[in-house]
Amino acid sequence: MTAPSIDRATPDRGATRPRLGAHAPGPLGGLARGARKVAEALATPLVPADYLDLFDPMRAGADLRGRIVEVRPETADAATVVIRPGRGWRGHVPGQYIRIGIEIDGVRHWRAYSLTHRADGSPAAGIPAGCIAITTKAIPDGKVSSHLVRHAAPGTLVMLDQATGDFTLTSPAPAKVLFLTAGSGITPVMGMLRNHLPELTDVAHVHCAPTEGDVIFRHELTGHHDSGRIALTLNLDDVHGVLDLARLDGMVPDWRERETWLCGPTPLLDAAEKHWANAGVPDRLHVERFRPSVVEPGEGGTVTFARTGRVVDADGSTAILDAGEESGVVMPSGCRMGICFGCVVPMRSGAIRDLRTGEVTVHESDEPLPVQTCVNAVAGACEIDL
Repeated sequence: MTAPSIDRATPDRGATRPRLGAHAPGPLGGLARGARKVAEALATPLVPADYLDLFDPMRAGADLRGRIVEVRPETADAATVVIRPGRGWRGHVPGQYIRIGIEIDGVRHWRAYSLTHRADGSPAAGIPAGCIAITTKAIPDGKVSSHLVRHAAPGTLVMLDQATGDFTLTSPAPAKVLFLTAGSGITPVMGMLRNHLPELTDVAHVHCAPTEGDVIFRHELTGHHDSGRIALTLNLDDVHGVLDLARLDGMVPDWRERETWLCGPTPLLDAAEKHWANAGVPDRLHVERFRPSVVEPGEGGTVTFARTGRVVDADGSTAILDAGEESGVVMPSGCRMGICFGCVVPMRSGAIRDLRTGEVTVHESDEPLPVQTCVNAVAGACEIDL
């Protein structure tokens, strides 16, 4: 039975927190301090700030949260989730992503999604002013993506991180741009189009999907094409077959001259990186990966979870995070891409293998070694302090 991942944002009760009346002078300050002590005594082990979170969870100074305003279907298995963020939201650069934490069956899960709304906060594509938006596709066995697409409801409170990522357009914008996307890889590019299209003078866009009905933002994309603002080519698997990059010369003859932004499944990313390198223009390819590129698996081994005494057999292609969850171990997690470091735990001893590079790390020191469990597999045996 698979245990859900956990990354809870529980306040640190020992941390210094703002207290009511802490800086009020004179008798009023004394009264405020007295009221604060009574309130804290009644609230133990909580503090008044915890109750403020209950009444105004999106207030300034609180952990960043948002409230779902709308879940809008885009295709049969994709939806745009519109969220009104709390007052701590600092904005984003088009192309960046955020981590979202959502409670599913009493457990908070975190995932990373690209932002698709207007960066200036103005309404666009039906997204209300002041709201942010992500678009996600439900993937098989995807607990969070499936929940957001099929079960999330307006009014749901979610945790948010600030935007991050460097998959963004250069400034000034290039004279000639190629967007190459597949599936939900369209999402960061749609964020760029909604924000930068007026300053992009020559845009070619090749998008891949299984069928025409699977094209996320299809009407918006074809509308830009029909108006002459972009040159859109759809590669549909059921019509054209899976994209062969050798056909790119016929689709976009001058692709070598264009700055290219690429986002999609790992096989496409790997193939494109080789294709651009072989053409002698690897520096013109900008890549966003939703998942790490995995090298050939090793032999695997065992993972010992020291606190529970549980020993788990894992193969060389299974991340320690996945192996632990599949065996019922509750583990911290985050983006699951090796970016946010929300999955880091101490390794007491053993050997692990980086699934992105194949590099093996052997740890024999008395000091625990922090390891990213989402992008490392066991390489023989290891002991995790969890």
